[in-house]
Amino acid sequence: MQQGTTKKWPPKRERMRFCPLLMTLLLVLLVFVQAGCRSPSEYRSEADKVASDIITEKQKEALGRTEPFDIERPSDILRRRLLEGQNLAHAGQASLGTDQLKPVEHWPEEDYPRPISSDDDPNIPIVPNEPLKLSLMQALQVGARNSPAYQSRKEDVFRAALDLDLERNEFRNIFTGQVASLLSTDASGNRTVSGTVNSADVGLGRKLQSGVKLSTALAVDLASLLTQGGASSLGLAADASISIPLLRGSGKHIVREPLTQAERNVVYKIYDFERFKRTFAVDVARDYLGVLRQVDQVRNVEENYRSLIASARRSRRLADAGRLSEIQVDQAVQGELGARNKWILATEGYKNRLDAFKSSLGLPPDARIEPDTNDLEQLRVPASKLVEEILRQEDSEEAQETPPADAPIELVPVSDEGAGPLEIDESTAIRLALDNRLDLRTALGAVYDAQRQVVIQADRLRGELTLLGSADIGASRSVASATRDDAELRFDQGSYSALLTLDLPIERTAERNAYRNSFINLERAVRDVQTLEDQIKLSVRGELRDLLESRESLKIQTRSVVVAQKRVKSANLFLEAGRAQIRDLLEAQESLLGAQNSLTSAVINYRIAELEVQQDMGLLQVDESGLWREFSPEVNDNVEK
Repeated sequence: MQQGTTKKWPPKRERMRFCPLLMTLLLVLLVFVQAGCRSPSEYRSEADKVASDIITEKQKEALGRTEPFDIERPSDILRRRLLEGQNLAHAGQASLGTDQLKPVEHWPEEDYPRPISSDDDPNIPIVPNEPLKLSLMQALQVGARNSPAYQSRKEDVFRAALDLDLERNEFRNIFTGQVASLLSTDASGNRTVSGTVNSADVGLGRKLQSGVKLSTALAVDLASLLTQGGASSLGLAADASISIPLLRGSGKHIVREPLTQAERNVVYKIYDFERFKRTFAVDVARDYLGVLRQVDQVRNVEENYRSLIASARRSRRLADAGRLSEIQVDQAVQGELGARNKWILATEGYKNRLDAFKSSLGLPPDARIEPDTNDLEQLRVPASKLVEEILRQEDSEEAQETPPADAPIELVPVSDEGAGPLEIDESTAIRLALDNRLDLRTALGAVYDAQRQVVIQADRLRGELTLLGSADIGASRSVASATRDDAELRFDQGSYSALLTLDLPIERTAERNAYRNSFINLERAVRDVQTLEDQIKLSVRGELRDLLESRESLKIQTRSVVVAQKRVKSANLFLEAGRAQIRDLLEAQESLLGAQNSLTSAVINYRIAELEVQQDMGLLQVDESGLWREFSPEVNDNVEK
């Protein structure tokens, strides 16, 4: 400090008493503000809001629409209500949900996780001692709320949003602050020196998208001696620095690359989640209809079992009357035993299939649940109409006319008659798939990512030329310098420096290999697109064929059921008249059972094929509650039959 400079601070003796107290009070206040201003709950809520805003932003960018997105699962999901309502065995409170856990020691939030009531969960009442009946639409909603895989995919999107926020934070103003109070005693010299140093400093740092890094800090400290008359001195120091890359690592496209990739990763995760929702919905439908197929098979084998029991009883009476041999009675009994075995196998197979379905929804396997058979009856309406049409044709005179055996035989190819709305032109279906498949968009995005990585790796081959600048003004104080005059911020007495560093690109083996690998990765990304494109075409073509095959199978199996029913009826009449053997009736019953099961499979297979072709074309929409909205070719002018 220059001589004669007028100081604006209080007299030294007064400052000696006042400043330590002031600094102590400030320190206490800062500690309380730091501890009480932001609680863990507020930090969590802030993270939720930031992630939610990012997801909404990226949904609009990726899908052109937004929908509610929340990773907080309600406490009253169906899984928990089944465990409690049906009194099912469970391992502990974790089986019921996180809100039921006993907080461990030092738990940061007393009211979190908290019970959350669902607003959009399907209202499915649980009646004690009665099985819970689920329809297909309810199963879709239940799966979206209860499936662990579904929840994990939602959390993946949320995590990607938080990762993006962290990358964005790299280009924000970063403030730092610190306060400290030091008490020290030095007895190493001739005299023992004791004192305190109270200090506080604040800093600001910023990274620009050009690669420039700026930082500045201001520090204030007060050193006071507890000996030697209580001398004290105020320290005031400021510093600033700047780093400017001029070659390697410079340029907005290089500096922003981690942020750019994080932005794109959120979009990819949204694509992935949307794709998963559609796949999950189709999987749920496939499993649900598979359970209904088992229900129908159980019903068919049960009817067949009852018929064969009746046939065995009738054969016994006919044998007692001398109208049937004992061998045929034994055949009837064997048929009855075989039917019983099939009935048991079908019943247990249904239970296994149902347990697997419950697990796929995230529900307890031991929960008492059954599917709504009305869903199957609605699917069988076309088959019922076909049966009526076939019976009308057989009653007509034309249907009774049979061509001569030596007449030319012409095989009738499959036609589009009776084709469903989703049996569209193959080229149109492929075009729709390539335009709408979200996983293909991700693969195409990965090619662009790989291209950018080539640019990044090429930049790392360059030399590193960096301009560094720094400025230091003022001085700090310690116990050793407590007897000095107070420090001041004097720009004319500051310390300034500039440094230009050049790292010559002499050793770049690792960078060279990384650069070469970037081209390999690009080629691989391109091949991934080509492979996925071919897989999409293959899948769409296959699903269209499955639709055609299932439609024709539906017609064939419908006619087969009609024929099998007539055959059973005729076998019974001929057996009563003594013109047939019991084996004829057993074979007719077996054929009817097979035809009935095949008809049900054809009905279900066609419906599954409809869903799968929509999924493969990327046109099946699924909302946040798990319900789907199917594609309607009739409202799309670009779709051709």
